[in-house]
Amino acid sequence: MSLPDLTQPLTQAQFGSLVGISQQAVGNLVGRGVLDTSVPGIQLLQAYCSHLREQAAGRAANGDLDLATERAGLAREQKIRVALQNAEKQKQLLPAALLEEILAKAGARIAGIFDAIPGAVRRRVPSLPAEEITAIGAEIARARNIAASMSLADLRDDDAGGADDADEEEIEL
Repeated sequence: MSLPDLTQPLTQAQFGSLVGISQQAVGNLVGRGVLDTSVPGIQLLQAYCSHLREQAAGRAANGDLDLATERAGLAREQKIRVALQNAEKQKQLLPAALLEEILAKAGARIAGIFDAIPGAVRRRVPSLPAEEITAIGAEIARARNIAASMSLADLRDDDAGGADDADEEEIEL
């Protein structure tokens, strides 16, 4: 096989024979705009080699899969995962489930303290009428129920950081 004159344009069949692909494969590359058979053979060969380098580097993939983009996306996800793991190890971040468990235990302890308040008031101020002790107990129960029904979603939704206006009425003793 003799080499064609690379200073002249080549036919698809000549170029295919030169690089070892079929004339149909060359036609496909021409149709996709990768190759232009009107240029001298040397430029055609350089364009083909450039295309092969891009494919090997994953920058010009066939089909929907772009390897460079996929690798970059994977690297980004791995970076985020490692950053979250580091923040968790440094106690800067807690899993939501653990945080909810901590808040539930704290709420249970606070509820126990709240429940003891009416009895403590009765012992400290024995002259206080029973209906006043009952009213104090009712207000404590209301506050305890609000605290018990709180969740992380409530904290995210509550921009003001407080309870609803209906729950903020003044208590008269």
